[in-house]
Amino acid sequence: MTAYTPSVDETRDQAPDEGGPHAERRRTGDGPGRASAWLVFLLPTLAAAACVLPGLGGRQLWRDEHATWWASSLSWHDLGRLIDNIDVVFTPYYASMHLWIAVAGDSPAALRLPGALAMAVSAGLVGLLGRRMFAVRTGLLAGLLFAVVPAITRYGQEARPYAFATLFALLATLLLMRALDKPSLRTWTLYALAIAATGFSHLVAMSVLAGHLWLVFLAKKRGDRIAHYAFAGAALLGLSITFPMVAQGTGQSGQIAWNVTTTKDLTSFPENLFGSWITGGAVMALGVIGLLVAGRYSVLLAAWAVLPPVLTFVTANQLHLFLPRYLLFTIPAWTLLVAAALTRLVGRLDPEARRGTGVQVVGGVLVAAVAAGYAFVAWPGIGDAKKDLPMEPDYRAAANVIADGEKSGDGMIFNGGMSERRAMAYELRDRKAPEDVLMEWTPQQNGSYGASECKKPDRCLKGVDRLWLVSTISDGRPLLTGMNEKTADAIEKSFKAGRTVKLNHVVVQVLERK
Repeated sequence: MTAYTPSVDETRDQAPDEGGPHAERRRTGDGPGRASAWLVFLLPTLAAAACVLPGLGGRQLWRDEHATWWASSLSWHDLGRLIDNIDVVFTPYYASMHLWIAVAGDSPAALRLPGALAMAVSAGLVGLLGRRMFAVRTGLLAGLLFAVVPAITRYGQEARPYAFATLFALLATLLLMRALDKPSLRTWTLYALAIAATGFSHLVAMSVLAGHLWLVFLAKKRGDRIAHYAFAGAALLGLSITFPMVAQGTGQSGQIAWNVTTTKDLTSFPENLFGSWITGGAVMALGVIGLLVAGRYSVLLAAWAVLPPVLTFVTANQLHLFLPRYLLFTIPAWTLLVAAALTRLVGRLDPEARRGTGVQVVGGVLVAAVAAGYAFVAWPGIGDAKKDLPMEPDYRAAANVIADGEKSGDGMIFNGGMSERRAMAYELRDRKAPEDVLMEWTPQQNGSYGASECKKPDRCLKGVDRLWLVSTISDGRPLLTGMNEKTADAIEKSFKAGRTVKLNHVVVQVLERK
């Protein structure tokens, strides 16, 4: 199996981005080619790390991150029971985080560090991909733009698997391009494993394979007679590795049925995907222009950037997968398109087409100016991404209120539907917490995230003189609204309301026995 090398006559008629007969050797070999590879990888990686790592533990965890902590902190036996009932698609992530927590602990910064590093490396991979597709300056600009997108900071600072889905989608694309250029059993096997890793990170990210089909089509068109067979074998291997998880996950799809998509979700998609309207609108507008100049890679990038949102939107009522964070892996395609459009302004994307140093200097200035300008515009969004989510309850402050006023023998109860019990378990994990007096069956016993409360609340409340109520009910009646009627009657009969502390979307109330 040998890579196809165009003749001199063929290269004379190539599109600007196709590259000459020595372009691949120059970009991937030793000497200046290797130096440029390190350049386009390291600068975006460092830029992304500079955005993501500062303040990594500042923003408090929100409910999905509490789920990560809870599942990853379980014993292997209890984790197995959990994923047998729910969240089987996150099994590899939870298992990895279980091992990570054993080493690094479970502080907010420690929980988020793996994702932050994955996002930083993703920026470097964007740079390498742009360099391989187009030119060094194109890759460098694409990687730097990716690094300063506010959503990259937001989800780089999140203990969820979306950064890994982005990382492995990029890695799979790079490995496919290498396998098509320099075929070998090792490279195709690595590509298959990258596909599996992408699926294990998030199933939606596997839609990147649609764009991969185009690269295989181009290879076959160039005369590679077995590329499509090798691709089919590698893709089937990768898919077969993830199939058991996918098969079991289809039976748990009801857990995301809450995600009902509306037209407003579509119109606000650019803002929610990129982190702000100005950054999302600018990238998508220039990205459309990039489709016109991306040459043979336009179909790949279009399929990567556009197809996943379209497919998840049209199937939203059935699959409920149209969520911006599920589609984070499409941002690299958009930044590559923007970089292709902008670098085209100063000449052909093929580095061998340049003559002299003048164009190179102009290109370097362009990369620096655009990256700096976009970073300046995106900076407020990056700052906002590090703040507590405005619609999430302030459980950290609630925990402080309880820890400061808790006395021996106190109990704690919960009301609302915002995972109050799990959140308070995290925030009070290293402090003495009041007993969860109404919990009869633990989440571990249920094989779920939720506990079962006492069917005879009078019995469970016996001997408790003071309760801490943590409620996310905001209608002024934190105890009664939404609570089990029998439980509410038992509490009202025996307890009276005392001190009440109202925080962001959560109320802490002391209930004292009458």
